[in-house]
Amino acid sequence: MRLTRFAKSAGCAGKLSPKDLSAALNGIRRQTMPEILVGFDRSDDAGVYRLSDELALVQTVDFFPPMVDDPTLFGQVAAANALSDIYAMGGRPITALSIVGFPTQGIEPGVLRQIMDGGLEKLDECGVALMGGHSLRDEEVKFGYAVTGTIDPDRVLDNSHAAVGDSILLTKPLGAGLIATALKKGQVAEADLDAAVRGMTTTNRVAAETIVKFPVRAMTDVTGFGLVGHAVEVARASRVTMAIDHARLPVLDGALAASAAGHCAGGLHSNREFFGPEVAWKNPVTPDYQDLVFDPQTSGGLLVFAGGEYASDLRDALADAGVSVSEIGEVRPSGPAAIEIL
Repeated sequence: MRLTRFAKSAGCAGKLSPKDLSAALNGIRRQTMPEILVGFDRSDDAGVYRLSDELALVQTVDFFPPMVDDPTLFGQVAAANALSDIYAMGGRPITALSIVGFPTQGIEPGVLRQIMDGGLEKLDECGVALMGGHSLRDEEVKFGYAVTGTIDPDRVLDNSHAAVGDSILLTKPLGAGLIATALKKGQVAEADLDAAVRGMTTTNRVAAETIVKFPVRAMTDVTGFGLVGHAVEVARASRVTMAIDHARLPVLDGALAASAAGHCAGGLHSNREFFGPEVAWKNPVTPDYQDLVFDPQTSGGLLVFAGGEYASDLRDALADAGVSVSEIGEVRPSGPAAIEIL
């Protein structure tokens, strides 16, 4: 059974475009409860609610249509992706609720069991308790989780504390959206797809547990808004400019070829439309790399802003933990553009 035929837009996970989401949220009243440390108005990875001086909850939700054909792998990707937002804030996920949309015709019910089994594998791997969930009939398969974690209120790694001089580190290669779109068109090499799936099914647990041992103050993960979109959010909140060297970006095998063949998800184009005006191109950048920086990712890596005094030690620690890590740029004083692509 080909699950991907039920997904309308590989790589962007069926999300609202940044433009539409911004328009929808514009003008919504911001709540002023003192317990809300990070709310929806902050464009951060997850919300944070203080319970006491020593403990806060960190909460997120994410679900989407399939981007791979194998039901078990899809469940694993969905779980790794949902858990990532908790890790990106510096938190520890503890419970999850599943969210399911499933058609009444065209797919056997046993496929849903395989999807949920795949997700449970990743929850078990991360020590997260599945507490229940909610399902509804839908013409598209959709799956994901609402996740709750715990966090020290004084150690929230939000998107507003990147500092001038920080090194910018990225823990997974880019290009998953390009490869997922090529898959839907039946034009991706099996080895390239396998590498992309390995990345998407790898949780950010080990990376995050290593990172929080260092005095990192800002971090996010790279998902539907692509590298540029998520970097823009940090640059805006921190009032800085991100200088990113495109030649140092880690790239999945086959991603640049998928770009050259025109396999770009709708989310890539909407990311470029919305975030493109925030980018200054400082060096000649080929069209395939331009696509790459706007490519929407699913279960992407962590984008870490590490002070120069410990950035090298952090890179070594991540490598020793088996985490792929690349230094892709630096944080500079605020300039005319939020992002400079070198």
